[in-house]
Amino acid sequence: MHLHILGICGTFMGGVAAIAKQAGHRVTGCDANVYPPMSEQLSALGIELLEGYGADQVRLEPDLWVIGNVVSRGNALMEAILDRGDRYVSGPQWLAENVLQGKWVLAVAGTHGKTTTSSMLAWMLARAGQAPGFLIGGLAPDLEVTARSGASEYFVIEADEYDTAFFDKRSKLVHYRPKTAVLNNLEFDHADIFVDLAQIERQFHHFVRMVPSSGRIIVNGRDPALKRVLGQGCWTPLEEFGVPGGWESGEPDGDGAIEIAWQGRAVGTLRWPLAGAYNRLNALAAIAAARHAGVEPQVAIASLAGFKGVRRRLELKGTVRGVAVYDDFAHHPTAIRETIAALRERSGEARILAVFEPRSNTLKRGVMADALPGSFARADRVYVFNAGLAWDAAARFAPLGARARCETDLEALVVAIAAEARDGDRIVAMSNGSFGGIHQKLLAALARS
Repeated sequence: MHLHILGICGTFMGGVAAIAKQAGHRVTGCDANVYPPMSEQLSALGIELLEGYGADQVRLEPDLWVIGNVVSRGNALMEAILDRGDRYVSGPQWLAENVLQGKWVLAVAGTHGKTTTSSMLAWMLARAGQAPGFLIGGLAPDLEVTARSGASEYFVIEADEYDTAFFDKRSKLVHYRPKTAVLNNLEFDHADIFVDLAQIERQFHHFVRMVPSSGRIIVNGRDPALKRVLGQGCWTPLEEFGVPGGWESGEPDGDGAIEIAWQGRAVGTLRWPLAGAYNRLNALAAIAAARHAGVEPQVAIASLAGFKGVRRRLELKGTVRGVAVYDDFAHHPTAIRETIAALRERSGEARILAVFEPRSNTLKRGVMADALPGSFARADRVYVFNAGLAWDAAARFAPLGARARCETDLEALVVAIAAEARDGDRIVAMSNGSFGGIHQKLLAALARS
């Protein structure tokens, strides 16, 4: 079958393309911008990529159009597809019907930590010899690719709450029907499609309703929103993490060792290169989910010793003149706070220079802007790139006084940071976009200064 995928360079749709290709389908696709790393991954698979959404692509005459959620009415190609009456589906629907049916699906949902937890879980299953399939919204170097069809019944998927397509406004996660479901945490986000947290909680409850009574729900026992979700009804056995009586982790000792316990009984000692309380919670969730799929906790814990993390999650991009530059995907006040806390745990008393681009639809609108200054409380300096915002960043960050600086010019921002940085500093640039290549610009500026 020939599939033509609209929005193919998105991480999810690119993963669908890779799995379809591995399954023997002919796959082509298009996107507004054909860009690495996904374009490189797809090209390596022999998938033809077209730039733009020109209506002339109908000449390809695919058997099926697979539509990403970046596509909306008014898109020239989509309008041509509709006018022709061609067959089309969303990416999540195609995946559910053609890949996940009959699989033991392990789905990881939550506002934060989905990519990291999914990657850990896939890595644990792989190291245990279970050859899982997976589709993850980021690249873990250990896994080498973002998606793989797998050679067993197990399939790990990052279960996103964002909407499915312009013609299906349900969250993607309701398509996956997992046997093992992880509920990491739940906060308000995606203000472009959700009015309030209650709307997201309703989508999560639809997700919970689909987990069979023979399955397992792994849930963050600390999270009040998840308690409300489960309070709407739950028909599946639960395991909690992060609370006494459930899956727990101690604080790192002087050697960085972390004791892991289940129901008050020690099950292993975790030694790994990652830092931060959120990563420890992610690890607990993954260990619990892997256990449900037959991986002993000791095996899962041991596998994390070599886990290198996920790109764009406190990823070190380089060190110049003793100044380390990190890239992080943080784009929500909670994620920002936890990223800085993890870097503080790793760096001790070293100065942290936090560089932030409010780029998500939620933050561009100014939703949660009042919470941002407090999220940077443990940073020594805060630099905000405030181009194109609907709110006054300088006014919102004024409570930080001289610690904060806002710039609308990226080059001026780079110059200011390089002038401030000194030996031993940690610079962390946070954005859910490319941030104009700021990481390499900072490293170059540091080299010149």
